[in-house]
Amino acid sequence: MRRVVITGAGTINALGKSVKTTLEAMREGRCGISDLEFQDVERLSIRIGGQIKGLVPEERFNRQQMALYDRFTQFTLIAAREAITQSGLEFHGELAAKAGIILGNSGGGMTTLDENYRSVYEVGKNRVHPFVVPKLMNNAAASHVSMEFNLMGPSFTVSTACASSNHAMSQAFQMIHGGLTPVMVTGGSESMLCFGGVKAWEGLRVMSKDACRPFCASRNGMVQGEGAGVFVFEELEHAKKRGADILVEVAGFAMSSDASDIVMPSKHGAARAVRGALKDARLSPEDVGYINAHGTGTAANDKTESAVVADVFGAHADNLMISSTKSMHGHLIGGTGAVELLACIMALRDGIIAPTIGYREPDPECALYVVPNEAREAFVDVALSNAFAFGGMNSVLALKRFT
Repeated sequence: MRRVVITGAGTINALGKSVKTTLEAMREGRCGISDLEFQDVERLSIRIGGQIKGLVPEERFNRQQMALYDRFTQFTLIAAREAITQSGLEFHGELAAKAGIILGNSGGGMTTLDENYRSVYEVGKNRVHPFVVPKLMNNAAASHVSMEFNLMGPSFTVSTACASSNHAMSQAFQMIHGGLTPVMVTGGSESMLCFGGVKAWEGLRVMSKDACRPFCASRNGMVQGEGAGVFVFEELEHAKKRGADILVEVAGFAMSSDASDIVMPSKHGAARAVRGALKDARLSPEDVGYINAHGTGTAANDKTESAVVADVFGAHADNLMISSTKSMHGHLIGGTGAVELLACIMALRDGIIAPTIGYREPDPECALYVVPNEAREAFVDVALSNAFAFGGMNSVLALKRFT
């Protein structure tokens, strides 16, 4: 089976409009969560989020593109351009025919949906733009990336709520690992920060009105974010042959289903995914140095994830560094695993462990070292990225430092 490495990374999120600025913010423990700015925000009880501000789409896309690109597609293309540029790849001939894109997304074109529902039901218009459907469909971002970069291989979108990105990247890894293609573009994106998107989430009563404080005793809910993370996954020998700069190795993955409850997480389902990722990567629990936790800041999720870590890692749990970067950039739902993968790359490549900010006091039921408030310098050889979604969908990626 073929080894898989990452040779390009790109992002835009509340912490930064590039990988460089995002990692700088993670190192500094900077918070990208702020007051939301959009129409009718005053009608919401939740008015904070990891919103991307200062982006002028017209500076990046022409008029024809703007008519076709929902905000989540814009984010994806910005991140994809950065990732593919860093990789140094150009897709022509046989490579173009084999290379594809698999993205994770949960809400699709929520902004487009929100604007057009408002137009029809509130304003009373009887017509909508002819491109509404292709603009809001979940696979729009993957399709537009494939067209811009001539990716003619396997291309599709995975939608499994908060695990979407990890599921997408797992599938991309498996395709290269199994020899179906030497290169895949993968990751995820999301843009639910509009009136309708936030109003729907308010109904679940899992949102915080002030801050995301994962694993803290005073945590009171999650905070939504938006953005994208895109990566170039590449077969190792293909990357070495062309002299590519290798960021990290993707060592393994696993997926599981709780098959128990639509919103309440299960320790057993998540633990099977963690154990499965270690087994697939041929690693022992003691090999792991850092875990980027799902860590949403809700009472149930953080308690359950802490129990998972204790169950899988035993005494080694005391040696682990664990953090939730959602405390900084918010929960990007379908795109969250892709942005969080950047923290794993930073840990493995730069020896910087991103912090869990906003941490005030320990919770006895979350007895983990969560790198509170300030980043830590520590080189690790193995990192895990956890994603545990509504519907009981679990996906865990294992990454190794490449030497």
